[in-house]
Amino acid sequence: MERSKVIFGNEIAAKDYRKAVKSREKFLKKYGDDSQKEYRFRAVDNPVIGEPLGVKNLVLTDSEPIVFPENALIVGNIRMGFGHYRISMAIASAANALGFVPYWLDLNSYPETTTTKIIAGQNELYSMGSRLSQKIGLFNKLVWEPLNSEGFRKLTYNSSDQKNAELMEPLLRSLPKDIPYVGTHVWPAQAAVHAGLTHVVNAIPDNWPMALHLSEGAIHTVQTNSAYMGYRMLRGMDPKRQLKQMPEGSLYEVGRYIDDEFVRNLASDNEERLRRAKNGAPRRFLLTIGGAGAQQDLFEAIISHMLPLVKGGKAALLINCGDHRSAMDNLLSRVPGLKEAANIHENDYAALKDRILAGEGLDGVQMYLNEEIFSAVYITNLLMRKTDFVVTKPSELAFYPVPKVMIHRVGGHEAWGAIASAELGDGTYEIDDTEETLAMLDYMTESDDFLRFMIEKIELADKAGAYNGAYEVVKLAAGLR
Repeated sequence: MERSKVIFGNEIAAKDYRKAVKSREKFLKKYGDDSQKEYRFRAVDNPVIGEPLGVKNLVLTDSEPIVFPENALIVGNIRMGFGHYRISMAIASAANALGFVPYWLDLNSYPETTTTKIIAGQNELYSMGSRLSQKIGLFNKLVWEPLNSEGFRKLTYNSSDQKNAELMEPLLRSLPKDIPYVGTHVWPAQAAVHAGLTHVVNAIPDNWPMALHLSEGAIHTVQTNSAYMGYRMLRGMDPKRQLKQMPEGSLYEVGRYIDDEFVRNLASDNEERLRRAKNGAPRRFLLTIGGAGAQQDLFEAIISHMLPLVKGGKAALLINCGDHRSAMDNLLSRVPGLKEAANIHENDYAALKDRILAGEGLDGVQMYLNEEIFSAVYITNLLMRKTDFVVTKPSELAFYPVPKVMIHRVGGHEAWGAIASAELGDGTYEIDDTEETLAMLDYMTESDDFLRFMIEKIELADKAGAYNGAYEVVKLAAGLR
């Protein structure tokens, strides 16, 4: 029985299956049929994370295809915002540390394929929804929050996703069936299963159980205990019946998906934070402008509020605008005094990376823009290690071993990322009020209380293995666990 008809032993109603088939037909008509094409890959060094993480990009070729080495591992991902790329980097980093060669397979980077056309179209819709949710309260309340928390939660949604993912199978058809493969979004995982790969791990990113993230035939991993229990029971994925559970061996709680360089340097990075606090250095705050470009108004309020503290030598602002020039331009034009105060770094990742890791040039206001996607994402990883607090929505950054201020979410599913961080103690609860956010930042600037508290909790969690998830995912894919 095909997976979109029966999911983990739970039969999908005939009308819902027909809806899934119609969805596939609609995508096929809109994006084209490449099922008869043969795609082959060759490997090229990744220009940004090739050296530190050993990553090689898989690109399409008409010549002799790659012969993968025995220690190869594929990281199947998509660029949808920055989150899935960052999780992919964590998996690649852990794979490299464990002696594997990580190959980067971004299903959103092959524009001639049906796969990329589908993903690009869905990504555009999601980004638009994220931005609208921050600007139109009624849309957020009636459409975006319910869709992200309950709509994607339904098992029937997974049925449609599985049918649509069948159209992605041709791109992966040539890959060795037994190669270790980690999908950091459900579509790369589903596509790999459809293509007959046998060592697929589906690294689930969110902490709120949703059928959206199911890829039956893969091993599923989650980052927290609550996610493990919720997914195992398929909690709330059908409001009309109690579903059969995910079977034993299909789901593992592994801990947070964190890069090797974070875990390996966790103690020394925290020592630096405490040393800066003891010496009365300006408190460093890293602001990350998300891949969807949402929350512009909130960031403007935060920066406006913090500028006097920066001028007074009490704080420093590190603002990564990612690859969003419009977001940077809007901040510079709409926040009084920012243009005069900011040191702007455009497309100079290569020149900055060593300075950032040395802790140099991180006072005052520093703004970063990198139009190359890997630089735009990975510079946040470098800055996180050298900041005191990350100011972020509770998405993938909620799980990193860095003190965090959790601002308002973009989508209901993100709420549980903040809950996980607050309960572990390495970040705040989600703060959905601007004035309370500013009060929190004031307190963190003036007092060492929360900095010391969060560092203590991070170190306790590290001893318990809470940040070892990326290593465990790699081991599962390679059959080492």
